[in-house]
Amino acid sequence: MEEINFFNEEIKFDLINADNIRKWITSVVKSEHSTIETINYIFCSDEYLLKVNQEYLNHDYYTDIITFDNSEIAGAISSDIFISIDRVEENANINQSDFDNELHRVMIHGVLHLVGYKDKTDEDKIIMRAKEDAYISLLS
Repeated sequence: MEEINFFNEEIKFDLINADNIRKWITSVVKSEHSTIETINYIFCSDEYLLKVNQEYLNHDYYTDIITFDNSEIAGAISSDIFISIDRVEENANINQSDFDNELHRVMIHGVLHLVGYKDKTDEDKIIMRAKEDAYISLLS
């Protein structure tokens, strides 16, 4: 059974249109020829995500998203995706974007990693951004 869950850690945050976002994410995953077992989005503070980054990845810096791929079967997604709401707000300001658009970009960015997209090289970043843009345009 497919599950997409939304949790908070150390912050109060209410995701707007959660049901629409679940449908959107499901649609994106299907169009990328994968399925969802469980995706847990954990919305948190900068400090909370910094601790996760330090403890599990040995990285000592702030980030907007960390995606843990817990999948055991190829093409069947099981994941915990941590998103710093503080970072999303700051990135929205820097990019002169609205908060919801930036949040949706980060949310789908994690999913795109789970279905196989990378963003280490300039070419990969261009492909990732194009996919993000295309899928964000489908969110109604």
